[in-house]
Amino acid sequence: MLLSVEILQLIGFAVLGVASVVWVVGLLRLLRREERRAAAGRDGRALLDRVPRQTGPAGPPAECVELTAAEREAFALLVRQLTRRR
Repeated sequence: MLLSVEILQLIGFAVLGVASVVWVVGLLRLLRREERRAAAGRDGRALLDRVPRQTGPAGPPAECVELTAAEREAFALLVRQLTRRR
C-alpha cells in the first residue's frame, strides 16, 4: 500500500474501477444482444417499415415553394460545389 495516498483516495479509486468494469460488461452484453437480434432474421426492410410515412394520407401534406431565378442559380452552384471531386 502506498504511504503517500490516503485510504479514502484508495477506496475512491477502487469504486471507480469497479464501476468502470460493470459499465464495460453491461455495454458488451447490450451489444451482443443487439447483434443476436439482428442475426435472427431482421433485415433492413423490416426496420424501415417501423418508420411512419412522411407524406400521403398518413403524414403531413407536402409543401412546395417556388424559387426565384437567382435562388435556383445559387442552389445549382451550391450543388456543383458539393459534388465536385477534388
